[in-house]
Amino acid sequence: MTDIYDKFVKHVERIENLKEVMGILHWDQEVMMPTEGVNARSKQFAVLSAMRHELVIDEEFGEMINEVSKENDEDIFVICREVERSREREIAIPTELVEELAMETSNAFPIWVKAKKELDFRMFENTLKKMVSKKCEVANYINPSADPYETLFEDYEPYLGILSVEKILEELRKELVPLIKKIRNSGGGIGFQVEEEFDIMGQENLSRKVLDLLGYDWSRGRLDLSPHPFSMGNYFDSRITTRFRRDNLIEGLLSTIHEFGHALYTLNLPMEYYGTPLCDDMGMIIHESQSRFWENHIGRSPAFWDKILPMINSEFPGKISLNSDEMYQVVNRVKLDNPIRVNADELTYHMHIIIRYEIESGLIGGELNVSEIPMVWEEKMEKYLGVIPKNDSEGCLQDIHWSHGSFGYFPTYSVGSVLAAQVNHAMETDIGSIQKLIRQENFECIREWLRENIHNHGGRYTTPDLIEVATNEPIKIDYFVKYVKEKYSGIYGI
Repeated sequence: MTDIYDKFVKHVERIENLKEVMGILHWDQEVMMPTEGVNARSKQFAVLSAMRHELVIDEEFGEMINEVSKENDEDIFVICREVERSREREIAIPTELVEELAMETSNAFPIWVKAKKELDFRMFENTLKKMVSKKCEVANYINPSADPYETLFEDYEPYLGILSVEKILEELRKELVPLIKKIRNSGGGIGFQVEEEFDIMGQENLSRKVLDLLGYDWSRGRLDLSPHPFSMGNYFDSRITTRFRRDNLIEGLLSTIHEFGHALYTLNLPMEYYGTPLCDDMGMIIHESQSRFWENHIGRSPAFWDKILPMINSEFPGKISLNSDEMYQVVNRVKLDNPIRVNADELTYHMHIIIRYEIESGLIGGELNVSEIPMVWEEKMEKYLGVIPKNDSEGCLQDIHWSHGSFGYFPTYSVGSVLAAQVNHAMETDIGSIQKLIRQENFECIREWLRENIHNHGGRYTTPDLIEVATNEPIKIDYFVKYVKEKYSGIYGI
């Protein structure tokens, strides 16, 4: 059995290493590749995607899976479970389609960047049509009898079904709409403002200092700028990107903290299983719970602003006259006139997600044409948020996801936020007040709890099982609702 198992593991590692190579190429394209490099990069992605696909669907690999899965070993069971799940999906997809989609995705990114810069959706429209068509084709190959959106959603969350996710989104809508309305009608508002401009280099220096404070391992990571913030990598090399605006210090800082949450998860995976699914994350709902925990429960907390306001004043002397309590209120202002998702507060953010979910599920389901997106986007923004975007750049072109073909990703942000509140509750039950730990600069205790209860399990447990292992109960919306009602009632006096 040792020989066949060793051969099996080497095959799995080849698949994983090709994925990692494509990740580095993806990072390079979004961070530092020359614009014209896309002409070669799309072909490189096509070749590597086809190579990986062929390794996954290889008949001999299938025989190896059948053979090693007979062993009564938990590690082998998990590895086989995950590689077989991936193989069952990919074996139905023609290699030619995999190559075509890889090329389309690589080519789509610079077109999206240009269209966004020019404020013109029409420049991206034909590209998006091709992307939607290719993704629908993929879904149809995988399961022609299933809802295609549900099939694509499983790329990001394989174990928590779309019906469960839709139920959470609906519960969020029911709870948040009245709360947002109360805030809108309260008339109180937050009178504090930060209207200064902040040097980009200074903001990057500040982000690096905050990452030092939180405990980012620079020997295995780096911070760069990109059009849309993201994190990628593995246990040995987990990189983050962010973006800054001169007129908004808070946006870039919170973006950096969000991506730190993703990177920390990756850097804490069980290294001894590197190259196998046991050293991989368990889907994007778990991943987003980590980024949203750090962004919201740490980065938007009063204790955190007590800590970092002196750092900000040191980097930008005389720019901010507010105290930490006033800055806490500014950071948590409910932005009732904001059209941008990544700038949104913790309440209206989920309305942004619901809008995207409804539009992309309509696109994949065939109920909505790509050409209708700008009009439908405006209608839904006005309906759910009372805001109409000024242009396509701050409207339907603001997110990068569709240029990647990432249909089904958006709901994981909201469900991840719900889970982040549940994780926060479980953590405080175990180790006490997180606010106290922040004031003590004891971020190590927070990181260690996450490592022991979530990160170090890697891909061992399915999503529902991992949630129960970490929090001792299934996912529920209650902790998130309690958290936001208490927090925003206190800020707005409602």
